[in-house]
Amino acid sequence: MTLGLSRLRLSPDVFWGLSLPELAAMAGAFGEPTGLSRREVETLMQKFPD
Repeated sequence: MTLGLSRLRLSPDVFWGLSLPELAAMAGAFGEPTGLSRREVETLMQKFPD
């Protein structure tokens, strides 16, 4: 509760509406998001050409 209400400054309604994975993601449990590499983008472009 301290994390959500104090550190993240979420309102009680927002805090209690979060799932545990959402709260963990906001706390940084899954690391920083990274961008796609050129190869990954090209692979996606081949799979989804539109």
